[in-house]
Amino acid sequence: MQPRDLAIYLFLAIAWGLSFLVVLHTEHAFGWVGAVSLRALFAGSTLVLLSVLLGRAPQFRPVLKPLLVVGATTVAGQLAGMTYATPRIGTAMAAIFVTTIPLFSMLIGRVLGLETLSRQGVLGLLLGLVGMVMLVGFPAQTVDADFINGCIASIGGALAAAYGSNHAALHLRQCDPWTVAGGSFLAGGVMLLPLLWWVPLPGVPGVLDWGYLLISGSVMSATCYVLFFGLVARIGATRAISVEFVVTLVAVLVGALFLGEALSLLQALGSGVILFGCVMVLGLLPGRRSRLPS
Repeated sequence: MQPRDLAIYLFLAIAWGLSFLVVLHTEHAFGWVGAVSLRALFAGSTLVLLSVLLGRAPQFRPVLKPLLVVGATTVAGQLAGMTYATPRIGTAMAAIFVTTIPLFSMLIGRVLGLETLSRQGVLGLLLGLVGMVMLVGFPAQTVDADFINGCIASIGGALAAAYGSNHAALHLRQCDPWTVAGGSFLAGGVMLLPLLWWVPLPGVPGVLDWGYLLISGSVMSATCYVLFFGLVARIGATRAISVEFVVTLVAVLVGALFLGEALSLLQALGSGVILFGCVMVLGLLPGRRSRLPS
C-alpha cells in the first residue's frame, strides 16, 4: 500500500470511528429522522456541487429507479438504523453491528447470483450469526425496550445496506460513482423528510448543532465516500472494505475512553467472533484469495 493510500485508509478509519460521537450529538439535537435526512441532503448536495465543479454533472434520470432503491436502503435504511440505535445501545455495539454488513452482503449476493460462497465463507457467516447472538444476548447494560429496539434497528440497517450495495452492483455497475453517491444521498434524504411529521425536531438547533450536522454530511459522508471509492479503485474492494474493522476498533475505544461504555466479557468475545467471521467471508485470511471483486 502506497503512503497516500495508507494515509487515506487511516483517515477513513478515524473519521468514521469518530462519526459515532457526531451521530450522538446530531440525534440529540435533531432527532433520528432529522439528523439522517438532513445529513443525507447535505452529503448529496456536496457531491453534486463537487461533481459540477469538476465538469462531470450527474445524470440522474436514466438511473432514477435504482437510485431510489439504493437511497432507500444503503442511505436511509442504514443511516436511520445506526442513528436510532447508537444512543440506545452505545457506540461500541452500534459500530460492531456495522461490521456485519459484509456478512449480510455476501449472503444476499449469493441469493441474487452475484457472489459465490466457499466453505470458508459459509463458516464465516455462521460465526457472524453466533457472534451477534453473543452480542445481543449477554449485554453489560440493562435489557429494556430501548436496548431491544436499538439492536433491531442496527440489524435492519445492516440488512438494508447489504441489499442496497448488491442492488447497486446489479443495476448501477456502469454508472458514474459520483452520480450513484450524490443521487443515493439525495434520494434517501428526501424519502425521510416526511417522517418529520411523526418524529419532529426535539427543539431549536443551535449554531454548533448545525456545525456538527454539516461535518457529518459534508465530511464524514460525502468526502469520505469519495475517498473510499478512490481507495477501492487503487487497492481493491476487499482491502478497502477491511477499513470497517479498524472503524469498529476506533469506535469501541471512543466509547470506552470518552463515554464510559462497557462491554460484557461475552459481548467482547462475540464482537471478536463477528470480526473473525467477516475476515473469513471477505477472504482476508493469509493464504486465501478473496472471492470479492477488486
